[in-house]
Amino acid sequence: MRIAVLMTNTDETDFAQKHPKDGEKFTSLIKTVRPDWDLDIYSTKDDIFPEDITMFDGVLITGSPASVHEDSAWVPRLLKQIRVAYDANVPMFGACFGHQAIALALGGAVTRNPNGWAFGLLEMQVTKRAPWYDGPTTLLQYGAHVEQVTQLPDGAEAIFSTEGCPVAGFVLADRVYTTQNHPEMTPEFIAALVEEYADKLDADVAERAQHSLGRIADRDAFARSIVRFFEQDPA
Repeated sequence: MRIAVLMTNTDETDFAQKHPKDGEKFTSLIKTVRPDWDLDIYSTKDDIFPEDITMFDGVLITGSPASVHEDSAWVPRLLKQIRVAYDANVPMFGACFGHQAIALALGGAVTRNPNGWAFGLLEMQVTKRAPWYDGPTTLLQYGAHVEQVTQLPDGAEAIFSTEGCPVAGFVLADRVYTTQNHPEMTPEFIAALVEEYADKLDADVAERAQHSLGRIADRDAFARSIVRFFEQDPA
C-alpha cells in the first residue's frame, strides 16, 4: 500500500519543534499494524501536494489548528484535491481538521462548537459500526478541537459521537472514513499539549483535560480500523 499523507498542521511554535510532526505521528501509528506500507508525507500547509493524488492507494489528512474556513491558498486547494480523490474512488481518511475538510469539500458544513473547546481524553460512542472497525463500543481518543461538522455530505452517515459533538466521525460509502479526534497522539504528547495549553484555555476546560488523562486512548484498535479501511475492495 502507498498512502499520501497530507500534513495540514500549521503549528511552528517552539513547542511543536520539540515533538514529531503529524506526518511522522501517523506514519508511526500505521506502521505499528502495517510496517511494510509506504507513506509519502506532503506538507500541504506549505502548499505542497502530490502531482497526481489519484495514483495513491489511499489519502490520509491530518489535524491542524487552522480552520477549514481560512482563505490561505492551500485550504481551497486541499478541498479541490479531496473532490478529485473522491471522484476517482481513492479512499480517504481524515482526522480532526482532515475530518472537517472532507465534510466541507463534499458538501457538508463546519461551524464553531457552541460548547467551546473539547480537549484531552474523550469518550467516543460508536453509533454505527463500520465493517472495518472491530474496536470497543465506547472508544477513547485524544481530542483538541473548537470547530466541528454540523452537516454531513449527502449520503454520509455519522458513526461516532462525543458529548456535544453528534458527528465525531462519519463514513461515506466505502470511500471516506473520519474521526473528529486524534488517533495519532500518544499519551506523552497529549500530556505535553494539555500542559502547553493550560494558560490558553478556560480554567475548567484545562482542569477537565488534565483530569481525563488518567486513562489511555484506544490507539491500537483504531489503527487497525484505518488499515482495514484502506485494504477493503471498493464497491
